[in-house]
Amino acid sequence: MTVGIDKISFFVPPYYIDMTDLAHARDVDPNKFHIGIGQDQMAINTKTQDIITFAANAAKTILTEEDLETIDTVIVATESGIDESKAASVVLHRLLGVQPFARSFEIKEACYGGTAGLQFAKNHVTLHPESKVLVVATDIARYGLNSGGEPTQGAGAVAMLVTANPRILSLNDDSVMLTQDIYDFWRPVGHDYPLVDGPLSNETYIQSFQKVWEENKRRNKRQMADYQALAFHIPYTKMGKKALLAILEEETEAEQERILSRYEESIVYSRRVGNLYTGSLYLGLLSLLENSEELSAGSRIGLFSYGSGAVSEFFSGNLVPDFEKALCKNRHHTLLDQREKLTIETYEQLFQDKLNTDTDQFFDDNTPFSITEIKNTVRDYRPF
Repeated sequence: MTVGIDKISFFVPPYYIDMTDLAHARDVDPNKFHIGIGQDQMAINTKTQDIITFAANAAKTILTEEDLETIDTVIVATESGIDESKAASVVLHRLLGVQPFARSFEIKEACYGGTAGLQFAKNHVTLHPESKVLVVATDIARYGLNSGGEPTQGAGAVAMLVTANPRILSLNDDSVMLTQDIYDFWRPVGHDYPLVDGPLSNETYIQSFQKVWEENKRRNKRQMADYQALAFHIPYTKMGKKALLAILEEETEAEQERILSRYEESIVYSRRVGNLYTGSLYLGLLSLLENSEELSAGSRIGLFSYGSGAVSEFFSGNLVPDFEKALCKNRHHTLLDQREKLTIETYEQLFQDKLNTDTDQFFDDNTPFSITEIKNTVRDYRPF
């Protein structure tokens, strides 16, 4: 029996800005954004769309009635939580109509949370093969207007259904984990935006990958040639490439070209969306699977997960025969293509228009699962 990802989908809000427009508004060379950090567009949400909106939309499109009756665990990974106590997964459980006798909880460890949820799901299904687990990584990455991190913002969610005998990717038992107490990125309680030591964060990310990669080689006896592709946590698309280049020097030119070509396929979606925090690694995986023509059944894909603070993990999965049939490529491309481009002025207005949960109010947003009402601080959501 194998265990892994049976279904996977993403959702982003229906608005975006062009990074050339942002560069001009901030009086910088557009190449700094398009080439320097590797971003072309940035997903933008209104105050009536939150992590639950994104999570529900990402999951709803892939779940059948049979799935909803079989799922016994719902996990939400996020660092953009809307409540200090109640898990977003409890609300998601209701909105999706998952059968009542299920476990629901929320995971936090910066951008690593999605992987923690995925590994929990894998272990649970291994012990209970009849079970299905829904894992959703959902976030809103915000650093503030005119801030250094502004061009690396984003919003959206990736939903994964973990089952026995999956149709897309079977997960291997080869994880290498690393924990280091480092303040490269953190957000104290009460702060709207994270505090970031940019140089330290970049350095920690790269060194963390080097450490788990070398330990993977030692522990699992695998080399670069054993992987058809590597997927990375992508806070911005050049970040993963920097880490990859740090280990490619010892490889042949042909091997470097092969792996770098797969990397470019894995960042197609992220270039148009931005940072999904907990979901960014899995948006990269989806982009790789839906935009590469070089993968086939049995291909081993290495995945590097990183969460500031810092926790890292390197693990792998193998593609299942006919995995392409279980993907949602056309829907994802349509989702990205049909978004509305905003002016920088409108983006700035939306950014500053914050949700006040202390005042009862109604909203009119036609996006499925958007917030329709605030009553006694509780958010109510539009049905699908």
